[in-house]
Amino acid sequence: MLSGFKRKLCIVTAVLILSMGLPALAFAGFANAKVKIDDTRWFRVGLGFRSSVAVVEDGAPNGTSSAVGAVFDNIRLYTAARVTDHVTLEFNTEYGGGTSTASLDADEALAVLDAVVKFDLGGFDVWAGRFLPPSDRSNLDGPFFLNAYDFPIVQAYPAIFAGRDTGAAIMKEYDGGRFKWSYGFFEGRTNSTNGDSNPDGADNLLHAARFTYNFWDPEPGYYTTSTYHGALDVLAVAFVIQHEEDGAGTATTAGDFTGWNFDVLMEKKVSGGNVVSLEGAYYDYDLDDKTDASLTQGQGYLALAGYLINKQVGWGKLQPYVRYQGFDRDEVTGDNGLRSRIEGGVNYIIDGQNAKICALYSRDQNGSGADPKNRFVVGLQFQM
Repeated sequence: MLSGFKRKLCIVTAVLILSMGLPALAFAGFANAKVKIDDTRWFRVGLGFRSSVAVVEDGAPNGTSSAVGAVFDNIRLYTAARVTDHVTLEFNTEYGGGTSTASLDADEALAVLDAVVKFDLGGFDVWAGRFLPPSDRSNLDGPFFLNAYDFPIVQAYPAIFAGRDTGAAIMKEYDGGRFKWSYGFFEGRTNSTNGDSNPDGADNLLHAARFTYNFWDPEPGYYTTSTYHGALDVLAVAFVIQHEEDGAGTATTAGDFTGWNFDVLMEKKVSGGNVVSLEGAYYDYDLDDKTDASLTQGQGYLALAGYLINKQVGWGKLQPYVRYQGFDRDEVTGDNGLRSRIEGGVNYIIDGQNAKICALYSRDQNGSGADPKNRFVVGLQFQM
């Protein structure tokens, strides 16, 4: 049954082996290129690249043959500039990845990822523009700072594009990031650019908040990562809540949207310099029992365990991991409502999150009556 799948799997495996021969020196030690203008002002530019080849069982148009596909998952240009001691600008773009517009093909669309002005008010930070609202760790990681290659299927907060929304937020941290909180209000489902039917005719705002406490080393900053590769010992617990009145359903049958989650990250350096990573999250999405074309009512959960082996293999180190995800959809009764994915993979860490190669196998079950889908992926990630 899997002969075609296995044959194409061999092709992707060959791609993985060849990719291991890429010159690591082209990516090692990169940081964003920063130009100092004077003692206060500076300009910084960076790049991000993720591309993958996948074999998907029964993924061909005929529904019975395995499909092999190569995609640009993310191509990003990052820019930032400090204007004064208290004001910083950030502007990031995303190329491809299905970000089509009316005038551009999906593979060639250029979209605004982030456009934000950041104010340092001496104890508080205030951001305004388009950026990631307060949400779960996976979303604040973004695709470049996960502990796995694929973005979680259980992350389902509303967004305009790539987890972003337009609005403003205030944030504060204590003891260098041991405890931190953020709160913001955003356009939510009222923004027509997300392609929704605009259930919120009253133009209500989406409210979002996140609270994080670190029991071990503090984590400064608004954005997150799911692995420090041994640089920090982390035990972080966070709670997130988002709410928008009339933010679910349709224009004629609107209901309130409320989503919340807990997420936990534990990462500890152990004997021999090896690093143990454990990550988990639970999600609850409530659509007021309304049917929605973009959002799903239900509960999601994920658990990940990883182990970074502190032994040089070529130019990098190996980090095997396993991850389980489940999304129990309320609108479908019984086991048929559960979509699950179990995966195992190996990250080849060349330079932290700046340069790595990932290989993973996953098995998807979309309800008890559906056949499971096997998938093998080789992904490349480089950024500076």
